[in-house]
Amino acid sequence: MECIVHFEVEYKQKTKELRGLIFLDKGKTPTEQDFISMFGDMGYRLRLADQENLVFLPTEPSAEYQKIRIRRLDTGEENYQTDGELKSIISNLLPKDTRPI
Repeated sequence: MECIVHFEVEYKQKTKELRGLIFLDKGKTPTEQDFISMFGDMGYRLRLADQENLVFLPTEPSAEYQKIRIRRLDTGEENYQTDGELKSIISNLLPKDTRPI
């Protein structure tokens, strides 16, 4: 099964949106090692810095990019997508006290 990884590479002056491809067994989800291997094949040497938001940082101090963030995974069946702005809006709109009406 193919998993298309939509990610953004953040440089000092700009951000590029790119895609990568991981081959998985049916019903499996990509692991940290799958991502690191895919990025390594593309020339990025990274380590996972934030597992919840799928943010990777370069392991080489001379790297031109500052970080890579996975935005969406597309397996053709289900999508994983984080929307930080939506998450922030919802957390600000929900009441801090959850009590019955």
